Amino acid sequence: MNPAKPGETRRTPWIVGVSGASGTPYAAAVLRGLLAAGESVDLVVSRASRLTLLDETKIAFRDAHWRDDLREWLSRGADGKPDTFSADLDGVRYWAAGDLAAGPSSGSYPSKGMLIVPASTASVAGVALGLSKDLLQRAASVTLKEGRPLVVAVRETPLNGQTLRHLVTLDEAGATVLPASPAFYAGATHIQDLVDFVAGRVLDAAGVPHTLYRRWKGELGGGTREDD
Repeated sequence: MNPAKPGETRRTPWIVGVSGASGTPYAAAVLRGLLAAGESVDLVVSRASRLTLLDETKIAFRDAHWRDDLREWLSRGADGKPDTFSADLDGVRYWAAGDLAAGPSSGSYPSKGMLIVPASTASVAGVALGLSKDLLQRAASVTLKEGRPLVVAVRETPLNGQTLRHLVTLDEAGATVLPASPAFYAGATHIQDLVDFVAGRVLDAAGVPHTLYRRWKGELGGGTREDD
């Protein structure tokens, strides 16, 4: 990697890993939120997540056409309707999940941290055990060893004892374990509101500003008011 030239700002992205758990709308909302905040993104889409994405959105995510497929994915609302959102992809760099020589596989590659959303129990186990079976797991292990923020938005229920132990291991290693559990106090009236709440909490954990949900203000019933 070439050093930044005088007057240039070094690109320091958030790495976003999408695993095979159900919940691709969560990933889309997080990606839109990061890009709307002006953040750079390095995207890793696992092999298993491509099957989930195809099942949930009918989009076949392809390495050679990732930009077109990502644009179509991010344009859809949680209800599947196309052309609901728009996103500028200029800040996105894509890495194939099987590319273990990719930038995020090294601690010397600059990043702000990593968000795994949604996080399957398999990806949780792989990161907790340090398996590095693909780029998603390797990048997460690198993030932990470098002391950078790692947010794991686990999306599974119920959780067995083995997975719970893996989550405790990640917590002890410095990761933020964030179950994809939407809340209702913000006055959700649509499935997108519930998705955006979870995505907003992921961004909160990363310290990225957003306006994805209505925050609690210490007043009962505040989420149902229309004058807020």
